[in-house]
Amino acid sequence: MSAKNKSVVDMHNVVTPVELYQILTMQLDRVQECPEDVKIMAPLLVRGSPGCGKSSIVRQVCEDRGIEFIDVRLAQMEPCDIRGLPVPNRENHTMEWYVNGTWPRNPKGKGIIFLDELTSCDRSIQCSAYELVLDRRLGSLYSVPPGYLIVAAGNNTTDRAVAVTMSSALANRFMHVELKEDVESWWKWAYSSNIHPAVVGFIKFKPHMLFCMDEGQNLERGWPSPRSWERVSQLCHMYKDRSDELLRKLVYGTVGNGAGVEFMEFYRINAEFANILDIMTDPNSKIVIPKQADRKHALVSGMVYLLWRGKDEKDEKARLNGFYRICCELESDFASMALLAAIQSKDKNETKKRAGKLLVHPMFKKWKDLHGAALTKNLDLSKIF
Repeated sequence: MSAKNKSVVDMHNVVTPVELYQILTMQLDRVQECPEDVKIMAPLLVRGSPGCGKSSIVRQVCEDRGIEFIDVRLAQMEPCDIRGLPVPNRENHTMEWYVNGTWPRNPKGKGIIFLDELTSCDRSIQCSAYELVLDRRLGSLYSVPPGYLIVAAGNNTTDRAVAVTMSSALANRFMHVELKEDVESWWKWAYSSNIHPAVVGFIKFKPHMLFCMDEGQNLERGWPSPRSWERVSQLCHMYKDRSDELLRKLVYGTVGNGAGVEFMEFYRINAEFANILDIMTDPNSKIVIPKQADRKHALVSGMVYLLWRGKDEKDEKARLNGFYRICCELESDFASMALLAAIQSKDKNETKKRAGKLLVHPMFKKWKDLHGAALTKNLDLSKIF
């Protein structure tokens, strides 16, 4: 098979973060309905570039469902950590095995055993995982409870990360999917999380910067990825009252110099909208919409971030009024972007709750009259519910 054909075939199992979340959820639903089916359900192996969110998505699924997340870093283990430790029984002159306490014991427990760094560990570790992955047991010593899925993850050898080729015997035990970064999925997650509005606005303005492993990047230092941008967000929250020069150095060390320079310029622009909350909550405040696209992105990300963070119902009502006052002054594309972002939440019930408050608001009719075409074009509510 030619390299060209091979690349086409490999693209068939590419999934977005949203699709990976859905796959794991469907498998967990099936296990809950028919626990015995877990024995015939092939474990999932998620491949992807470093920092694209493999472990974060699996962890998020567990958190959302309230089940156990068992994070096993295989690259840091020895074969005996998986198979167990042999201990002599002097009375019977036999050898017994003590199984690692990491593996779940509760027969009624539910969760995901996440075998991370599978493609980074030594072949001897991979061999030790054969039986656990295929038969869900370790000899006669231990069996994985039926309520637990086994999911593995690893980097690709082409990503210039620590990775070794996997034996065909182990590879054949898995269903393989390739996780690719997806800007739309990241925005939905970021808008409903505590990601700093400067980071959200910057990625909205320059989506190609979400993930960048170009040849010009020094991959032994910081470089842009969903994981590193989340860390930049944490830095922005932590150092909001400190010197921008100190923050600048830390941002450069997290996403690299090139992305760092561009982000810090956007961060400076975002700071120009520090009074956005005052504008939203004061019905007499003057609204001036900036002309430049980067400033419009900063404005939208800032007001969406603040919208649902009110102290009480009265404060939330004031913010909603201000949100619509600003939206009615925005261009249609930015207004529809703001409304879609404001509806987003990681929790489906919270999404419906937010949509209800926004779509029955007295000013929504004015919004729709102004931006109806953009609503039809950009706001697909079927994807939200």
